[in-house]
Amino acid sequence: MPQTTVAKRFALGINYWPRGSAMAMWRHFDESEIAEDFARIAGLGLDTVRFFLQWSDFQPHAQTIDETMLGRLERFVSLAHDARLRVMPTLFSGHMSGVNWLPSWTLDPATSHGRFRTLTEASESLHGIGDFYTGPLLEAQIRLARAVGERFREHPAVVAWDLGNEFSNLREPADPYVAAAWSRTLAKALRETSHLPVVAGTHGEDLTRDRNLRFATFCEPHAFATMHGYSVYSGFARDRLDPEVVPFLASLAAAFSFKDVLFTEFGNPTCPPGKLSPFERVALPDEVPNPTVSPDDPIFATYACLRESENAAYCTAVLDRLHADGRLGAYWWCWADYDERLRETPPFDRAPHEMTFGIIRSDGTEKPVAAALAAFAAEKRLVLGAQDRPTVSDTYYYRTLPTSTKTLYDAFLQTVDDRRARARAPEA
Repeated sequence: MPQTTVAKRFALGINYWPRGSAMAMWRHFDESEIAEDFARIAGLGLDTVRFFLQWSDFQPHAQTIDETMLGRLERFVSLAHDARLRVMPTLFSGHMSGVNWLPSWTLDPATSHGRFRTLTEASESLHGIGDFYTGPLLEAQIRLARAVGERFREHPAVVAWDLGNEFSNLREPADPYVAAAWSRTLAKALRETSHLPVVAGTHGEDLTRDRNLRFATFCEPHAFATMHGYSVYSGFARDRLDPEVVPFLASLAAAFSFKDVLFTEFGNPTCPPGKLSPFERVALPDEVPNPTVSPDDPIFATYACLRESENAAYCTAVLDRLHADGRLGAYWWCWADYDERLRETPPFDRAPHEMTFGIIRSDGTEKPVAAALAAFAAEKRLVLGAQDRPTVSDTYYYRTLPTSTKTLYDAFLQTVDDRRARARAPEA
C-alpha cells in the first residue's frame, strides 16, 4: 500500500521566562505562576514553549549536576504537559538578553568578556568563557546533556532539545570543523539517552557575520534548522517594521542547511506607552552608536521599538510570510514584560528594552500582539511544502560579507514582489 503523508500543523510557540523572576526562575521556582502562565498560553492557542536551563543553576561544578534543579525541570515539563503544551528545552544558556550567564568554572582568565558582559552565579566577571567546543568544557557539557536526556527518555512533551541560545555569542568556534564536531557530539549524547530530536539556537548574526559556522555541516545531525531574527537588530533591514527580514533569514538558513526551518525567535521591543521610536534599529558593534535619548524625553523612547499596534501588525505579517514560504513554524520572543521590580537588575539595568518584548504587560494584561497570535493560531494552518530552496554557495557568501547579505536581500525582495504581482494578476 502507498504510504500516507501526515500533514503537520504550522507550529506557533512562545519563548518563556516568568515575569516575576525572569532569568532567576530556577532559583525562585514558582509553580503557581508557571502553571497560570501555561494555562494562558494554551488558551491563546499556542502549542509550544521554548525555555532555558541557566547553566550555572544546573551544573554548579564541572562534575556536578544539581538534582534539585533536575527535579524542578521535571516539574516544569509536567506542568506544560498538563496544559497540553509541548516544550523545547534549551541547554547551556549561556547567552541571554545581552548577557553571557556562565558558571564561574567555565571562565578563562586569559579571555576578556568581549562584547557581552559575563555574569556568574556569584558576580559580574571581566573574563569570558574558555573554548567550550572542545576539551574539558565539552566533556562537562556531555555530562549535563546525558543527565538531562536520561530524565526525559522519549517524553511526549519534548519537541526537540536545543543545544544553546545564540551560543556563538559566548565564543566563536575556532573553525567550521570544530563547530560541526561540537554539534555532532552533543546531538549524539542527547539522542542516545533520550531518543529525542536535537536542534541548535543559531541566529541572524551567524548569517550576517562569519562566526565559523557552516550550516550544512553544523546542522547535519539536527532534525531541522532553526533561526532567530529581529528587524531592529538587523543591519540590512529597511526599517524597524520590515516584515521581510525574518523570512529572508529563514530562506538563507534553508539554503545553507538543506533542511526545513523553524523560526524559534522573532519579535521586537515595545515602546513605552505614549512614546515613539527614536531610531529605525539598534546600532551594531561596528557602527556609530545611536544618540543617547533621555529617559525623561516626553516624545521618544530611549531605544528602537515598535508601538503595541505596530508589533501586532508586524507579527501577523511575518507569520503569513513564513507560512507561505513553507517554514515549520515560529515562536515569538517572548511571553511577558518583566516586573518593574527587576528593572535595576541584570540584564535590564543596562538594557531597558529587554523588559518589553512580551505579549503580556508587566501587570499581566494582554497586548494586541497576543490577540494577533491567537487569531493566527485559530486558523490551524498546515505546513506547506518549502516554496524556495535557493542555490547559494556559502563559501562565496561568507567570503564576500557584508556585501553578499545586502545583494541577496535585494534579490529576495524582488522575488517576493514578483510572486505577489503574479498572485494579483487576473487569470487569462
